[in-house]
Amino acid sequence: MLAAFIISAILLIFGVLILGFRIFFTRHGEFPNIHIGGSQALKSKGVACATTQDREARRAPKRYTNADMIKEITGKL
Repeated sequence: MLAAFIISAILLIFGVLILGFRIFFTRHGEFPNIHIGGSQALKSKGVACATTQDREARRAPKRYTNADMIKEITGKL
């Protein structure tokens, strides 16, 4: 029982070290940026994540006048 626990602990530690090799053993190790905003190909196409779009929408809210609202609702004016 104890031998199985020790072997499984060693395998688990080995697996964590292998999965984290780039983070643990490189000079400027960091987690890879898998966020949509970190992809150059998507940036060039103008694609952004929902969080970024929400932040941009909150920065510059458009002020509507009554005439703008009527025009948007009815399609007239």
